[in-house]
Amino acid sequence: MTTVTDDTERLRPSAVTAKDIARAGVTRRARDSRLKIWVGSICALVVILPVAFARVLPLPSPDATDLGARRLSPLTDGHLFGTDQLGRDLLARVLFGGQVSLTIGVLAVVVSGLIGLTLGSLAGYLGGWVDTVVSRLLEAQLSLPLLMMLLLVVALFGSSIPVITFVIAIAQWPEIARITRSLVLVEREKPYIDAARVLGLGKFATLVRHVLPNIIKAASLVVLLLLAQAVLLESALSYLGAGPQRPFATWGRIISDGQDYITTSWWLVTLPGLVIVLMVVGVNLLGDGLRDRTAGSSLRGFLKKFRPNRSGA
Repeated sequence: MTTVTDDTERLRPSAVTAKDIARAGVTRRARDSRLKIWVGSICALVVILPVAFARVLPLPSPDATDLGARRLSPLTDGHLFGTDQLGRDLLARVLFGGQVSLTIGVLAVVVSGLIGLTLGSLAGYLGGWVDTVVSRLLEAQLSLPLLMMLLLVVALFGSSIPVITFVIAIAQWPEIARITRSLVLVEREKPYIDAARVLGLGKFATLVRHVLPNIIKAASLVVLLLLAQAVLLESALSYLGAGPQRPFATWGRIISDGQDYITTSWWLVTLPGLVIVLMVVGVNLLGDGLRDRTAGSSLRGFLKKFRPNRSGA
């Protein structure tokens, strides 16, 4: 009899209507997150796909000069983005330069992700002197001016692609380590960690087999958001002349080369800048949408337990 009563109460319609759920904040955030994911994916793919397949597209050489076709405006003589001050096809230079910029950005976030995940998880799970050392390193690095530190290291060790990649990775690992440490501090207090200890599982085994799989999704979203920052940092270094040296054509150098002609040939700066903006906005929207979707999944599951009253009573 008790079971029948419990089942009846469980199946009884709730006073919460479908309209109430549609107006709920978590439902609005879910719609917003889906919109961010779609818009961000489109914006990012509009840039990433042409850059990735630049070598198979019917484009002229990015280094082929034609002094008779200098500074042609966009959509002139088959040049979609026009030409630069040396008659080189601007679209080809933007796409081939994007390969360098995105390669540095992706490698930098991968390296910084590995460093941040390792140090952050060790600091959060082991605590003690490990947590103290990592926390002091975080505070020391976050107190330094980021761009000045990058310029100093590049001036000391050169501006090759490996050096710039490593410098950006070192500049970004504190963000990943900080969020990883916070996530691990929450996870290590949960009952399944105590159960693993009772079963005789060691600290490192528990960390690798149980803690990291539960926090890797949230930490990877931070890594995705840092991709846009890595591309911006590389572009800033290239714009200041501290990026990869010629013959590499990066987005920052293309803008730097065209800034002297901005009043007469606006496309030399505007179009590469719009490509960077589209890439950065797309990655940020995608990361924000995925983060909101992850944060709201548990609340949406809670709302699904209600059986909306279709009559509105």
